[in-house]
Amino acid sequence: MATVRVAHSPDADDAFMHYAAVHGLVHTRGLHFEEVLADIETLNQAAREGRYEVTAISIHAYAYVADRYALLSSGASMGDGYGPVVIAAKPLTPADLRGQTVATPGRWTSARLALQLWQPEACCVDMPFDQVAAAVRSGQVTAGVLIHEGQLTYGDEGFHLVADLGAWWQARTGLPLPLGGNAIRRDLPVGLARRVAAVLWDSVRWALENRAHALAHALPFARGLRQEQADRFVGMYVNRWTLDYGAEGREAVRRFLEEGAQAGRVPFVPELEFVYPEEA
Repeated sequence: MATVRVAHSPDADDAFMHYAAVHGLVHTRGLHFEEVLADIETLNQAAREGRYEVTAISIHAYAYVADRYALLSSGASMGDGYGPVVIAAKPLTPADLRGQTVATPGRWTSARLALQLWQPEACCVDMPFDQVAAAVRSGQVTAGVLIHEGQLTYGDEGFHLVADLGAWWQARTGLPLPLGGNAIRRDLPVGLARRVAAVLWDSVRWALENRAHALAHALPFARGLRQEQADRFVGMYVNRWTLDYGAEGREAVRRFLEEGAQAGRVPFVPELEFVYPEEA
């Protein structure tokens, strides 16, 4: 039985979508899936070394590893009118952030690239995602970009919303904001890659069809969210886009990276390649 390492963030949405594959709740097609957990910025850096056969990756970071990895057709995290939020300790406008320090959750995250496209004159200060709110509260930075559960809880913590980057992107482009995806190494045989794609697609489908069961598994990864909040968060990032990007999702990825390249923020990606499941 071939072992495939699947690296993903220890977050509720990732735990939810990978649960069935890792625990054999779907037909694994002769494969054994070994789960590796690390925060997304660590995984972005590992992808630059080609460390794991399958890895969650920020779409921003994908521009730097497109020669090593293709994107799986399932596993996307898309902000459909919502996404990372820019918050501050007091009311601010986008213009107020010109020349100001803004904490971002990592150099290679999509949240950082979205911030740079939204306000290119902001000065990014990269730090672990779970230190951003504290940096804003202490005055170390003028504002910060929150990902994960912070998108739901910033108001309860007394922060002011400056911008929702997913809402901004959709209003501007009519597209969802592509935040993350699952990538698979290009050096794997095509047949194996398509088998992996099939199992992971089945895993997402199983989770969506067995929501209560999968959510119970994901809840310990929700970092303090109440069950209803965790359910909402999972629903934001595991949905129809996660089963398949579709034409609109693929265009969103292309547009996001193209605008990043035009702004001089990422390398140009000549052509996106998606790996689709083998037929049952």
